[in-house]
Amino acid sequence: MDFEGYDLKRVMVIYAHPDDAEFGSSGTVAKWAREGVEITYVLVTNGASGSSDPEMTRERLAKIRSREQRNAADILGVHNLVELGFEDGYLYPTLELRKAIAREIRRGTPDLIISQDPTSRYWQPGYINHPDHIAVGEVVMRSINPDASSGLMFPELWKEEGFAPHKPKALLLFTFTDPDIFVDITGTIDLKVKALEAHECQVGEWPVGEFIRERNKQIADEARKRDKGDFEFGEAYKLFRLEED
Repeated sequence: MDFEGYDLKRVMVIYAHPDDAEFGSSGTVAKWAREGVEITYVLVTNGASGSSDPEMTRERLAKIRSREQRNAADILGVHNLVELGFEDGYLYPTLELRKAIAREIRRGTPDLIISQDPTSRYWQPGYINHPDHIAVGEVVMRSINPDASSGLMFPELWKEEGFAPHKPKALLLFTFTDPDIFVDITGTIDLKVKALEAHECQVGEWPVGEFIRERNKQIADEARKRDKGDFEFGEAYKLFRLEED
């Protein structure tokens, strides 16, 4: 599948919590999965902090959210789901986390990675970005240089586990501000809504479909203003081209 001049066969989406990928990139994911791209989700945390129910436990919520994420992935055509199981809400770009993500990148050898923008601290007046999102985006960027790409970084991944260094061709960060790439998801917006609705413990009675259609319509409007496409619904990214000089 061709994207911005890249022949994509394998794409890896690395994100903090169950539902993050659905909000940020699931229209793109569903579109590419339809076109034959092998998609791997790498879910970093267990999602165990996402409830205000006084009767809920972390252990029970983690199991619920894992099940809901698998259901959402099935809707989108994502067949590979890796759950790293770090504790929700407690992420830092530690060496342990860096090594875990570098391992999955080396194992999966993606042509392109999609992840979260660590520079996005807020969106509009009412949303402060979650620190886990920032930590995951930071670690993914460190994986590009040096964690996954250098043979002498975490050499045991190569020498003991057999995962040779790997550097993807490109990185996409789904972002709140200043995107430079827009993807037409008009044909997969309904799948995006269904995948979000699969996260029942999070969306509840909230009409997530109305919200997401309005948000992705706004993104499409922005693309049109910038002469970067003419479509009804879109997703927005920062693109990093990582080919060697």
